[in-house]
Amino acid sequence: MTAATTGAPGTTANTAAPAYAKTDRTVPSRSRERAHYDRETVHSILDAAYLCHLGFVRDGAPVVLPTLYARVGERLYIHGSTGSRPLLAAGKADPGLPVCVTVTHVDGLVLAKSAFHHSINYRSVVVHGTAYQVTDEAEARTALDALVDQVVPGRAADSRPANAKELAATAVIRLDLEEVSAKIRTGGVNDEPEDLALPYWSGVVPVTRTYGTPIPSEGQDPALTTPDYLAAL
Repeated sequence: MTAATTGAPGTTANTAAPAYAKTDRTVPSRSRERAHYDRETVHSILDAAYLCHLGFVRDGAPVVLPTLYARVGERLYIHGSTGSRPLLAAGKADPGLPVCVTVTHVDGLVLAKSAFHHSINYRSVVVHGTAYQVTDEAEARTALDALVDQVVPGRAADSRPANAKELAATAVIRLDLEEVSAKIRTGGVNDEPEDLALPYWSGVVPVTRTYGTPIPSEGQDPALTTPDYLAAL
């Protein structure tokens, strides 16, 4: 995996440093040892998911929306509709829309002897920055293909591209990966020594993402078989 380039039209090669710079917003106030700033870790967490939470301020109040995203090099593309408020706000060339984007994987339930020490094993990324609406058609198509492939790798090439009407009804905002941090919790239970003899089970329950058997839609050609990229899931 490399962070040296972006696939978006109109962007230039990014000869990025191996780590993101720390800022006041990306350094956690607690459990600082769990924070990571290297691009390989951040990108691996982002590339393993497709659902993010987009936070912004609307009419003086915080709003958080779940939506799809894709990473292309050092940029996130976030999906929306042309009528959504965050997309309308991001469409303003100046100053854009200040946002916070989060992505989280839950890898395990950490069950301790005491309620206080219960936790979860997780991998997360937080991105701060200013989002802008994608207005260039070529970049928008690149972004939409990336969004489809983020969910199911290989699917963009195996579906009809958006036509002019569909493209006009779909909006994408872009957010450069500049103020970024990852946070990871792994390992077992941190039970207090005096709790070890208590008669309560403790340990870790692993959490994994699984996919069921693909179900073909009604009315399609029965000769069509499940694509290899779906079987690979």
